Amino acid sequence: MENFQYYAPTKVVFGKGTENKAGQLVKEQNCRKVLIHYGSGSVKRSGLLDRIFASLDEEGISYISLGGVVPNPRLSLVYEGIDLCRREGVDFILAVGGGSVIDSAKAIGYGVENEGDVWDFYERKRQACGCLPIGVVLTIAAAGSEMSDSSVITNENGWLKRGYNSSYCRPKFAVMNPELTMTLPKYQTASGCVDIMMHTMERYFNHCDNMELTDGISEHLLRTVMKNAKILMDEPQCYKARAEVMWAGSLSHNGLMACGNDGGDWACHQLEHELGGMFDVAHGAGLAAVWGSWARYVCDALPDRFEQFAVNVMGVENGDDKNAVIQKGIEAMENFFRQIEMPTDLGGLNIEVSEDQMKELALKCSHFGKRTIGCVKKLNQEDIYRIYQKAAD
Repeated sequence: MENFQYYAPTKVVFGKGTENKAGQLVKEQNCRKVLIHYGSGSVKRSGLLDRIFASLDEEGISYISLGGVVPNPRLSLVYEGIDLCRREGVDFILAVGGGSVIDSAKAIGYGVENEGDVWDFYERKRQACGCLPIGVVLTIAAAGSEMSDSSVITNENGWLKRGYNSSYCRPKFAVMNPELTMTLPKYQTASGCVDIMMHTMERYFNHCDNMELTDGISEHLLRTVMKNAKILMDEPQCYKARAEVMWAGSLSHNGLMACGNDGGDWACHQLEHELGGMFDVAHGAGLAAVWGSWARYVCDALPDRFEQFAVNVMGVENGDDKNAVIQKGIEAMENFFRQIEMPTDLGGLNIEVSEDQMKELALKCSHFGKRTIGCVKKLNQEDIYRIYQKAAD
């Protein structure tokens, strides 16, 4: 096993009605003025935003708001938020929404606390030296950004989707009421479940001598999400299933699943980021669309791990033919995606990707030929292109 540091400083307040504690939690941060950052009108229509405002008013906390975050959050709104925070003297950001809102809030926090262009961090040109403190009222179980050190932003100039990681941006608290996710469309619920699973699977597939305990937690988390995702397709109001999925989302991406391993592969995320940047697809759905093609392309480089995944996660009966077990495991995962109406190829995303576009995707994913992705098998620009091709067949 690898040496590791586990750091998860976010205070979690979980359960029914917990959004009403937002004002109290913000007050504990000793801030002067808060930016409430959110996405579409759904948080207004549901009355959630009004409850947040009332909670802050009750504590005598001054605030302003900025909405408009979209899936694959845009750099232009981040710039707007940075200017607003500096102009208004904001010293705390409360993100009310899912991963896109939280990621946008983190980027704004970086921009306020650091000089220069915030996009430099996402381009890996320099490192952040701080971030405005952030709190979260979570409305979508998916990205795990409510406890993670990660933020992903899309730059409209070239439609580049890039991520940046730093513990400076880990939220101070996360309010998590599973009831707030009950109005999500079936597609968004399923996409979120895939995103949660992929955060664990990206870490699970690695070349280390892994810890048995971390493996066991990872495998159980995957089985739990699969079980409850299928329940939610038929019973979207099931509180227990919503709660299981919401907590899994946080645990999947707060660093726990990387304890004792080398951090994992992450090629599927890199492949999807380019799809999200070019075609604006839902993140989890994009991950499902490329996972099978990636798995078949790289599994020969890590057969023991893929066999373990097939048996322990997908319930494939072990046998003498290791490759057959591996292929059955990959097929079983794709069958699960179909059960929750997620795609298993690019056509399932309702997009048509031309050869030229696949070449452009591979070029951008390889950072214009300057990097490889993944650790199961190092993937160069040509490998990336072939995986996109397989996913388009």
